[in-house]
Amino acid sequence: MNQFVSYTPTRIILGADAHKKVGEQILGYGHKVLLVYGGKSLKTNGTYQDIIESLKDNNISFVELGGVQPNPKLSLVYQGIRFCKEHKVDFILAAGGGSVIDTAKAIAAGVCYNGDVWDFYMEGKTPEQMLPVGVVLTIPAAGSEAGCASVITKEDTIEKRTMVNELAFPKFAILNPKLCFTLPKNQIAAGGADIFAHVMERYFEPVGGNEYSDRLCEATMKTILELLPQVLKNPENYDVWANLMWAGCIAHNGILGSGRKEDWASHNIEHELSAEYEIAHGAGLAIIIPAWMRYVYKEHPARFLQFAERVLDRTLVDNNFVELSIKEEEFIQQTINQLEEFFRSLGLATRLSEAGIDDGRIATMAKRATQKGSLGNFMILGTEDVERIYRLAL
Repeated sequence: MNQFVSYTPTRIILGADAHKKVGEQILGYGHKVLLVYGGKSLKTNGTYQDIIESLKDNNISFVELGGVQPNPKLSLVYQGIRFCKEHKVDFILAAGGGSVIDTAKAIAAGVCYNGDVWDFYMEGKTPEQMLPVGVVLTIPAAGSEAGCASVITKEDTIEKRTMVNELAFPKFAILNPKLCFTLPKNQIAAGGADIFAHVMERYFEPVGGNEYSDRLCEATMKTILELLPQVLKNPENYDVWANLMWAGCIAHNGILGSGRKEDWASHNIEHELSAEYEIAHGAGLAIIIPAWMRYVYKEHPARFLQFAERVLDRTLVDNNFVELSIKEEEFIQQTINQLEEFFRSLGLATRLSEAGIDDGRIATMAKRATQKGSLGNFMILGTEDVERIYRLAL
């Protein structure tokens, strides 16, 4: 186990109708709010009105920034920064999923910076100050409600990049499972794949000696595998949604990566895919993860055997693993096939071709993914490796 410092400062408030008291949570942080959200659903399901009433009840003034899209765009971030400066905003409230939250975090960083906020995503600069951010979560997926990362796409260069900083932890995140009842099934499936991927990026690591956090990761993955089909069958099951929302927070608040050498190659490979083709991030991960697994499993096959046994309940009889035998190799391939079939059972594509994507931009995406250097820790991946993974995903 590596030495580590664990820091998870976000206050999590889970409960039915908890969002109706969001104004009370903001008091103490600010009195002029930028409300950031996506499309029409927030208004049609009544959540928008509940939030506005709570702000008014607590004498909190606000301005709005709607129109956040999946794979959130830098141009809207710039617009939000201008709004905040013009209206002297001192708090940002994100009402939505990961794209909305990531946009809010980017705005929070940009308002307090004299340069271009893109510096924090591309140039490796670190924000020294950010406006406080709060969250009303409407879909569990990205985990941004409890994490310190923000992912933004720069449209003109088709670059999708990440800012990671402790200042980006939201001050609070409100989780009301009822807000998930009307989500489309494709969003539920893609969100679940995203949560699962956040755990896998931490679980598949080369360090070892992390038995306790191994078990935490395995329990979280097994919970997702069990509950996702249930909520797709019965989308108004409060308890299932509550557990999935909580799993989404734990998957990405940093605790599961403590002491581990995290990987994140699959995420970076997928970022190029969703930036190029506007595919939903979780849907892209359902395609990339099986291909990544097929490419890297020989690097640390024992980790795949443990994943098979503890997460997918598959046991290799008479396994005395020393070197990778033909029997063990076939077993691992079958394990990857089983996970791929799970994604497919959710209605997700597991091949680029199934998503209508050909090989025309593979070389470009691979080069862009490794623009700042190699990817991953489970296996170090260069440009050619990434291109091969894309081709395995065809």
